[in-house]
Amino acid sequence: MSTTTKLDLAGPAPAKASPARPRRALRGSPTFNFWLFTGPFLIGLAIFVYAPIVWSLWLSFFDARFTVTPDKFIGFDNYKYMLTNDDFVGSLGTFTVFAAFIVPTTWALSLGLALLVNRLRFMRAFFRSVFFLPTACSYVAASLIWKMSIFSGVRFGLMNTVLGWFGVENIAWLADPSPPWYWFVIVTARLWLQSGFYMILFLAALQNIPGELYEAAAIDGAKPGWQTFWYITLPQLRATSTAVILLLLIAAYQAFDEFFNLLSKTTWGRPPLVELYYKALGESQDYGAGSAGAVILTVLIIIVTLFQGKIMGFGRGDEAK
Repeated sequence: MSTTTKLDLAGPAPAKASPARPRRALRGSPTFNFWLFTGPFLIGLAIFVYAPIVWSLWLSFFDARFTVTPDKFIGFDNYKYMLTNDDFVGSLGTFTVFAAFIVPTTWALSLGLALLVNRLRFMRAFFRSVFFLPTACSYVAASLIWKMSIFSGVRFGLMNTVLGWFGVENIAWLADPSPPWYWFVIVTARLWLQSGFYMILFLAALQNIPGELYEAAAIDGAKPGWQTFWYITLPQLRATSTAVILLLLIAAYQAFDEFFNLLSKTTWGRPPLVELYYKALGESQDYGAGSAGAVILTVLIIIVTLFQGKIMGFGRGDEAK
């Protein structure tokens, strides 16, 4: 049989399949994936954050007692009322002093903890976790522990028990506004709650400082310790320090949970947010005045943070130093 006949009987050779061209489905589009993951968050942000901000700004120009849909426009009367309200203005002044104290104290404690943890040669992860762990605790839970256990004001409270060993009588930490022992309770609770978080920020910045800087400083005769810290470490932490101080300032003016739970319904030692809470949700339910106070507080926070950022050089590049 000839070669041609054999080929005829075998039939035509199967055609070589061309490689399948991948189809670009909609779910493979980067744009679609972006909106798929960020869309729900953006919708929630618009509904639960931006819409209330706009609504609060609108309410501040209306007589909104016992209603959130007012129709009586009163202009800047709510702002005039809040700026002449002794309780609200006093809370702004008090918490400006509070911020001036708690911000550098937390900054120094956080930086000190970061320096200690960074120098450890063993169990660094353990101590880092121990100092950071209080950050996971809620302010409400910590306030109740401070109020009912540590600073309960009775003889069997932890702090009064320790002071009793040294012959100090019981102190009503949260009952008597004179002397204001409640500040010690609030400050210690806040330091315990937030120092660990800022310690992590400083620790990350410390670990990014090039070791060559310390070697060069040692060659130039810089002594390890204070000189190295002042001339090498602290300048390298400038950006982190600025960010930490900005966050601490905002957090100081936004204090609410610990004051509301520790001081209950007292009229002394109230932060601005607690004053606004009782103004808007108290007996008068004056949403217009409360909204105006919130706007004033926001403007104050912006001014203070911009002023502090200007001093610290926030946003200024290395070439501007």
